Amino acid sequence: MDDQYVKRRQRGIAVVVASVIVILGALIYIGVRIGTSSADYEGTGNGTTQLVEVPEGSSMSELGPTLVEKNVVKTREAFDAAASMNHNASQIQPGFYRLQEEMSAASAVEALLDENNRVDMLEVQGGATLADVKVVGGDVRFGIYSLISQVSCDDGNCLAKEELEQAAAETDPKELGAPDWALDAINKRGNDPKRIEGLIAPGQYVLDPNMSAKDILKDLITRSAKHYEESNIENRAKAIGLTPYELLTSASLVEREAPAGEFDKVARVILNRLAEPMRLEFDSTVNYGLEDVELATTDEARAEKTPWNTYAKEGLPDTPIASPSDEAIRAMEEPADGSWKFFVTVDKDGTTVFSDTYDQHLERVDDAIRSGVLDSQREAEGAGSADGNAASN
Repeated sequence: MDDQYVKRRQRGIAVVVASVIVILGALIYIGVRIGTSSADYEGTGNGTTQLVEVPEGSSMSELGPTLVEKNVVKTREAFDAAASMNHNASQIQPGFYRLQEEMSAASAVEALLDENNRVDMLEVQGGATLADVKVVGGDVRFGIYSLISQVSCDDGNCLAKEELEQAAAETDPKELGAPDWALDAINKRGNDPKRIEGLIAPGQYVLDPNMSAKDILKDLITRSAKHYEESNIENRAKAIGLTPYELLTSASLVEREAPAGEFDKVARVILNRLAEPMRLEFDSTVNYGLEDVELATTDEARAEKTPWNTYAKEGLPDTPIASPSDEAIRAMEEPADGSWKFFVTVDKDGTTVFSDTYDQHLERVDDAIRSGVLDSQREAEGAGSADGNAASN
C-alpha cells in the first residue's frame, strides 16, 4: 500500500470525524436551545392571576400538572426540576395561592413559598358563633359568617355575609351535609340563619374563594360531620344518656360558660341540674338571643322566652349556642366529681367559684357584686345578675 493512499485515507477519516463532531455539536446546541425555549417560561409572569390549590398531603410532583393546566408553568418537567433544586420546596404549605400565568418554574416555586401569595385560612375557634356578637361598651366579635366573608376575597371580590346567611336559611340541611341526627332539630328552626349553629367544628379550613355560599357551607359542614362521625359521637353521647345533638348543645354551653381549666366542673353542673331536674339558668343562653351582650343580664332579658333562654325554659337550649371544641365535648363525657349546682365569676380576673347550695351561691354572688364584675354598661334599669345561678364567661 503506497504512502499516498494511506495519507488520502487518513485525511478522509479526519474529515468524517470532524463532520460528526460538528453535527453533534449542532445537535446539542439545538437541543439546548429547544429545551430552554420550550420547556420553561422566562420571568415572573404576565400579570394574569390564577388561583392554585396545594391540597393537604400533596407532593410537588402532584402539583405540576395543575400548574401546567392553569398555564402558570410551561411543563411539568421544568417545575419538577425547579422544585428539586430549591431546598425549601418541601416547606410549601397547603392552601390556595394567587400565582401569575407564564412564570418560570423557579419563580413559581418561589411564589408558592411566599406567604403573601397565600389566601387566608378560615380559623374557627371553640366558642365561635355563626353571627357577629356586639359586646356592650366594647367591640364586635366577628362570627363565622363574617370570618368566611373575610377570607373569601379574591381580587377585591368578597362573598357577602348575607349570602351565607341566606344559604344557611334556605338550603335543605341534608344538602348542606348536616348529619342525620341533627336534621330534625335544624328543620324545627325554620329559616333561621342560625339553625346550623354548632355544626361547623372548630379548626382551620382551606376554602376555595371561588365557591358559592352554599358550596362553602356544604364543604365546612360535611368536613365537620365526618370529624364527628370518626370520633364516634353517637356512641359517646349514648354513654352519658344524651343524643349526639344534645351532646353538642351541652358542650357549647361549657364552651361559653366555663373559663379555661374549668370545663369539667361546668359540665358537672350541667349534668347535676339536668338530673335534678332544675333549670340551667345560664346567662350565655340569654345573651344568645340578644343583639348585644355582656356578662350581666337584665331581669327583662332573663324573663323573655326564646328557644335558648334556660331561665325561661326547661332543659337544654333548642340548638347549640356556639361551636363546641373537642375539649368541651370530652368535658361532658368526663365531668369532674362534685355535687355543685351553682357557679359564678367573682372577680375581673375570671375566678369562678362553684357551690352546692343556693345559700352558698348567694354569698359568692355578693362577692361578685362587690368586685364590680356584674356591673352593667347598659343604661336600662334592672341590669345585673344578683340572683343569677351562673355567670357567663
